[in-house]
Amino acid sequence: MSILVVGSLHLDVVLRAPHLPATDETVAGSGVEYVFGGKGGNQAVAAARMGADVSFAGRAGSDSFGDVLRRELREYGVRTDMLQLDPGPSGMSAAIVDAQGDYGAVIVSAANRAIDPQQIEIPRKTTLVLLQNEIPENVNIDTAARARDAGALVWLNAAPARPLPPALLRLTDLLIVNRVEAASYQELPSTLDVLVTLGPGGVNYRGRNHPARPVENVVSSHGAGDMFVGALAARVAAGDEMEVAIAVAQQAASWYVAASPEERRRERNLAAMLTDQASP
Repeated sequence: MSILVVGSLHLDVVLRAPHLPATDETVAGSGVEYVFGGKGGNQAVAAARMGADVSFAGRAGSDSFGDVLRRELREYGVRTDMLQLDPGPSGMSAAIVDAQGDYGAVIVSAANRAIDPQQIEIPRKTTLVLLQNEIPENVNIDTAARARDAGALVWLNAAPARPLPPALLRLTDLLIVNRVEAASYQELPSTLDVLVTLGPGGVNYRGRNHPARPVENVVSSHGAGDMFVGALAARVAAGDEMEVAIAVAQQAASWYVAASPEERRRERNLAAMLTDQASP
């Protein structure tokens, strides 16, 4: 059983600062990191680290950022047969992380806006297709239709928030949003499953709250939502019931927010590491 992630790729420039700057304010930072990112790329890598067989479809530029993005996907075992090459720049973002681990970010989509849906196919044995809102709407609709024809589940992580066309909602099996995005999606089909992530407040799924795992020392919450979504997809594709998959994905997200950048990169087999932590 495998997962296809169709989504964005960004190389994130992450700046460390004591607080987020106000308008017209310049803040002296304490460090900078260049981090593989984009919601699509993050979720693909998270699912692969949780043991899933993952293919990725998207677009990266011909610049040095694109070289890094392609290398990172392959190093984590993500299949890149459908990764398109753009003649221009790759997507990127700049994020500022404060002393409490909260952040703000600016995204420049670049090559992600030029994804050609006609170059995307649903691989055989794909059971779940994962989409996000960082790529053009027509790519999501076309991919969701192909996924439905192939008998695969369609999950949409509707982030960032934007109007959702009825054509896409009809093809979506699970809508995943955070608490801010949920406020933008008030009128949804009653038949649509919705999962709302609430940060420290846990997860709400089908009206039931799943409390978050406590985290004593938060390093950064940047990317934690993508870790949760990728881990959740991996466990459902492996055959877990949703209730069990949510608990495992919360464990993965809890580890992620408390881990240092070095720990995040070092732990390639996250599923095994979490199993060891859960053992008595």
